Amino acid sequence: MTKVAIIIAFKNFRDEEYFIPKDIFEENGFEVKTISTEIGIAIGGDGGETEIDLRLADLNIDEFDALVFPGGPGAYAFIEDESVWQIIGQARNKGKLLAAICIAPAILAKAGILQNKKATIWSSIMDKKTIKILRENGAEYLDKAVVQDGKIITANGPTSAQEFAETIVQALGN
Repeated sequence: MTKVAIIIAFKNFRDEEYFIPKDIFEENGFEVKTISTEIGIAIGGDGGETEIDLRLADLNIDEFDALVFPGGPGAYAFIEDESVWQIIGQARNKGKLLAAICIAPAILAKAGILQNKKATIWSSIMDKKTIKILRENGAEYLDKAVVQDGKIITANGPTSAQEFAETIVQALGN
């Protein structure tokens, strides 16, 4: 059975970027575990609630086929988190699929795995800092909803959550 770890902020994850992919993964028979920095009930920016299955510190990458990072304001904390970078590096070295949506591709960029990779990320007319983070870390930014480059899938925000999830399902072979 395909196992997916969705790694969310304990507070202020982006609801659609978590719930839509989770539902699509489960509809396709995947086992989904929700992971965060603490155990309990995580709360999304729009008030959605979900039970955390596992603390990030207890994550065993070998048990999962993919790691998925939804965005939202809470995800900013992961961008400069070296323990998260280590997990991402280990996942890449073990050939796991890595996926991130909204601002979360910045986490992958800072972890050093978007070097010479095509990727997308959320940005706005008033805020292009996220694109700068990708480019500063060696990624080729594409202004698209979803971008797949090998075992890395990035998406630009909540409106692309369904396409993001379907691209992950396809990449995992279901």
